[in-house]
Amino acid sequence: MGKITVSTIKTYAYHGCLNEEALIGSDYVVNVSVNADLSKASISDDLVDTVDYVHINHIVKEEMAIRSKLLEHVAKRIIDRIFLELPIVTESEVTVSKLNPPIGGDVEMVSITLQLTR
Repeated sequence: MGKITVSTIKTYAYHGCLNEEALIGSDYVVNVSVNADLSKASISDDLVDTVDYVHINHIVKEEMAIRSKLLEHVAKRIIDRIFLELPIVTESEVTVSKLNPPIGGDVEMVSITLQLTR
């Protein structure tokens, strides 16, 4: 077994329950970790035997572009796509963080983490 992590994927998106969030948007950071059997790739040195982190980045960018009210919903969509498009992945953890959330205080970020096993 092995783990691949793609850290600090920066995006600008329009998630949130407030109408203003749909209009002005916010900065987000997404972190993704996936578990998979990497033993074959460690021997073959071939991209087809591992999880392509470029593909993970692509999934995150596309799913973050689709507006949702809840960050939990976005994280679930990201994991669903990872499981659908990357069959070698057995477990995935996604953290979605909204920077400077509009919650009436001096808050750097709010984050949710969702972890699912295939």
